[in-house]
Amino acid sequence: MPPSCAPINTPPALAGPALSGGEGEALGRSQGGFSTKLHLRAEGNGRPITAVLTGGDRHEQTALERLLDQGTIRRPGRGRPRLRPLRVAGDKAYSSPTARRRIRRRGITPVIPTKSNERRNPRFDRAAYRQRNRIERLINRLKQSRRIATRYEKRAVNDHAMLTIGMIKLWL
Repeated sequence: MPPSCAPINTPPALAGPALSGGEGEALGRSQGGFSTKLHLRAEGNGRPITAVLTGGDRHEQTALERLLDQGTIRRPGRGRPRLRPLRVAGDKAYSSPTARRRIRRRGITPVIPTKSNERRNPRFDRAAYRQRNRIERLINRLKQSRRIATRYEKRAVNDHAMLTIGMIKLWL
C-alpha cells in the first residue's frame, strides 16, 4: 500500500469532564447554555494587564487568586514606595470575607460593594468604585475584535491567545 493510503491511528479522546480555568475547553453550562467567563485585570487607565478564562458555571472567586498572581513583577527586597495605595474594584460576585481577606493580605484595598444579604461596609469608597466602568469599557473594546466577541475558538488555549492578541492591540 502506498504511504499516502496508509491507515492513520489517532489516539482516542480522553474521557471525563472538560477542564476549566485556562485548560481544556473553558466552557461551562449555565442557564443560557454553554458560556465562558472572562476575568480581567487592568491598570489605572483601563488598559489590560492579564486575563483568566473560566467556564460559565464556575464562580468568580475561583479565578481571583490566579488573576492577582498573573502580571505581577517580583522584586527583591522591599521594592520602591507606592505613590498611591493599590485598590481592586470588583463587582458583587467578588464580595465575600475570604475574597476580601485574600486581597488585603497582598496589601491592596478592596473596593467591592456588599451583597444584599451581607452587613454594609461603612468604609466603602463610592468614588473609587465608579472607576470600575473602565473594565466594562475595556471588555467592549476587546469585543470589537469579532473573533473575541463571537468566541469562535472552542479551546481555552486558543481563546486566550486571541485575547492576548486583542490586549496587545489595545496597548499599541
